[in-house]
Amino acid sequence: MTTKRVAAWSRRRPNLAAGIPGVAVAMALVAAAFFGIPFIALLVDITWSELPELLTSRSALDALWLSLRTAVAATLICIALGIPLALVLARTEFPGRTLTRSIVLVPLVIPPVVAGIILTEAFGRRGLLGEQLSAFGLDISFTTAAVVMAQTFVSLPFMVTSLESHLGSSGQHYERTAQSLGASKWRTFTTITLPLLRPGLISGTVLTFARALGEFGATITFAGSLQGTTRTMPLEIYLARETDPDAAVALSLVLILVAVAVIAVAYFRPATNQS
Repeated sequence: MTTKRVAAWSRRRPNLAAGIPGVAVAMALVAAAFFGIPFIALLVDITWSELPELLTSRSALDALWLSLRTAVAATLICIALGIPLALVLARTEFPGRTLTRSIVLVPLVIPPVVAGIILTEAFGRRGLLGEQLSAFGLDISFTTAAVVMAQTFVSLPFMVTSLESHLGSSGQHYERTAQSLGASKWRTFTTITLPLLRPGLISGTVLTFARALGEFGATITFAGSLQGTTRTMPLEIYLARETDPDAAVALSLVLILVAVAVIAVAYFRPATNQS
C-alpha cells in the first residue's frame, strides 16, 4: 500500500526539469559548481581553532564596524537620491535624458579605480571642487566621508536601475486617478507610487548595500587606507592577504556571512508571501 502511494505521489509530482534540455541542466550544474566550489574551498581552508582570535583583533573589528557604518550611510543616501532620480528618468521627457541616464550608469561599467580617480579629480585636495572646499577647511579625501562618497558613487546606479525597472508606465493610471479625485502630488506619491516601488526598492537596497560593503578600488584611490578612518573590510582583507593569509580568509568569511544575512532578511518575507 505504501509503495502504491509513493508511486501515485511521484506521478502527481511536477517534473521541475520538464521542457528543459538535458544540456541546459548540465550547464546549470556546471554554473552552480562554478559558484559553489570557491565557497567550499574557503571553508576548507579556514583554521577554525584560530578563527575567534583572528576575528576579534582590533584591526578586524575597526574595519568591520567602519564598513557597516559607511555602507548603511551610502545606502540611505542612494535611497534618498535614487528614488527622485529614477522617477525623473522614467516618467519625464527632457533634452539630454539619454545622456543623463548614460552618465548615471557609467559607474557600473568602469573599473572602480577609475571611479576613485574621477572622485579625486572632483573632490580631492587639488580637485575641481575640492580645492575650493579646502579653502574653507573642508577636506574630503582621506576621510570617512570620502569612503561614503566612493561607496555612493559606485552603488547609486544599482538603486536607480532597480527602481526604474518598476516605473515606466506602471502605476500611472492609479496615480492619474488619485489626482483626478483631488489627491495632491505628494499624497499620490506617498500612498500610490512608493507602494508600487516597494519590490524595486527592496532589491535596490540589497544590491546597493552589498555593493557598498564590498567596495575596494574607488575607496583606496580616493579615501586611502587609514585604520579606523578609511580602512574598510575589503581593504583590511587585501592588506592581510599579504601579511597574514589566514586572517584574510577569516575576514572574507565574515564579509560573506554579512552579505548572505542581508540578502536573506530582505528576500525571505517577500518570497514567503509569494508562495
